[in-house]
Amino acid sequence: MKSHCFPFRQVPHASKLFLDYLDFSPTVQPFYPRSPRLLEWAKEESGRIQYPAERRGQISAILERQNRAWGASPNTLENIERLRSGACAIVTGQQVGLFGGPVFSIYKALSAVKLAQEARKLGVDAVPVFWLATEDHDFEEVNQVQLPGADGRLQTLVSGAESKPDAPVGSVSFGPEIEQAVARTTELLGDSEVTGLLGCYRSGENFGSAFAKFFTRVFADFGVILLDGSDPDLDRIAAPLYSAALDHAPEITQALLDRDTKLHAAGYHQQVKVTSSSTLLFAMRDGARVPIHQAKTGEFLVGEERVSRQQLLDLAAKSPQSFSPNVLLRPVVQDYLLPTLTYIGGAAEVAYFAQAAAVYESLANRTTPVIPRFSATLIESKLKALLDKYNLTVPEIFEGPEVLRETIGARRLPANLQNSFEKSMAAVQHSMKSVRESLAELDKTLIESAENAESKMLYQINNLRARAARAELRHSEVIQRHAELISNSLYPGKELQERSFAGVYFLAKHGRELMNGLLDAMHPDCLDHQIIEL
Repeated sequence: MKSHCFPFRQVPHASKLFLDYLDFSPTVQPFYPRSPRLLEWAKEESGRIQYPAERRGQISAILERQNRAWGASPNTLENIERLRSGACAIVTGQQVGLFGGPVFSIYKALSAVKLAQEARKLGVDAVPVFWLATEDHDFEEVNQVQLPGADGRLQTLVSGAESKPDAPVGSVSFGPEIEQAVARTTELLGDSEVTGLLGCYRSGENFGSAFAKFFTRVFADFGVILLDGSDPDLDRIAAPLYSAALDHAPEITQALLDRDTKLHAAGYHQQVKVTSSSTLLFAMRDGARVPIHQAKTGEFLVGEERVSRQQLLDLAAKSPQSFSPNVLLRPVVQDYLLPTLTYIGGAAEVAYFAQAAAVYESLANRTTPVIPRFSATLIESKLKALLDKYNLTVPEIFEGPEVLRETIGARRLPANLQNSFEKSMAAVQHSMKSVRESLAELDKTLIESAENAESKMLYQINNLRARAARAELRHSEVIQRHAELISNSLYPGKELQERSFAGVYFLAKHGRELMNGLLDAMHPDCLDHQIIEL
């Protein structure tokens, strides 16, 4: 397995906020308490964690109950004991996607394992915790998974489950239809130890329990502790936060609006839209998450129902499981429940934390640092051979399938034609250089016109070369298939591979030893994307 860092600045669609955070530039520092390099501050930050012994005992008991129910390994149970005895947590999490979700779900869990190992080398006892975002209600996102077919094209598989609008995904159960999805996935991937684990997805299980049982087995050797955030016992412990979020809703909303103003002034985007009526909570009504808004009268609106502040505070005290935190409150709840040293997230979550810091400052005694997760594109040997055959680079692949096809077509043109195009380009550039020099002596105002003329001539030559490349592609079905296979495998749908491919694909093809190889390839000093040849 070979790996090298690939700058995120060359990855399409990376946000300015995320890129500046990776560099920890001065403009981004007001929005984050720490740099993205854990090893620079882990020891010092661990001393700032305030975590009551009573809560530690309660949470450890809940984690043991949950993980034993999912079939936890001895390594995981040992890590729960370490947490009970005083270890801090390195936390990550993700929605409970079908069959384990996209590849980056696996990368997140492995990132937590790796950084916990690195923290221990510094003398900071830490354990990896994976938060199962079972309360999210984006059903479409978790209900499908993409796998490459025999021709390399991505096949979309769905669970066959049905959900009520806005229902927490963790509560959506599978019917007999899930067996068809399991069978089709096994057919695409072939029989293996990992595809055998897809039996965790069966009729009667729900998205939360099936994901938990699957991940428990996949990460058995690594001791990853799973946590189901929808457990009512956790809500009871977090109840004071829910009450505070309601009691101080106007002040918190204003703090978030002020934070958004500062982000905008610094040239950054707001990941979560916040308005003057926003709150940090949903109410659970008839199995659905209903947003709570502030009314101008000082009351609250739960959907269309008008409710007094006191009514909601009473409900938070008596029935905290009737509430669900939104994306800005959830990290604060998570770090109230756990002795979190750092949270590991993707680019969107890093952006959330720029806003959530205002919530931490309002409700918590400490703002938890965020660390970017491991990010990678995996290149299998067949793909590597094609890249070498056509002399392709990763930036060329990231330009998209249309450009990639033309690039391959241009490189398969007859050598004499390629040479003619190159000579034509060079001749225009050489001739126009002489023209500009002569014009400079005659009338300098004409230089710009000469530059425009040169640009147009070069554009026409390049346009002709592109048309020739497309003609070459039309004459070769093999080249077209290769171009499509490369795009579908390494930049499917103009998205990073890690966001489109199901993680179970690589696990099934390369076995669990792939995860050990990925752990070795993770370098805490590389915050960028990695290109890994398998």
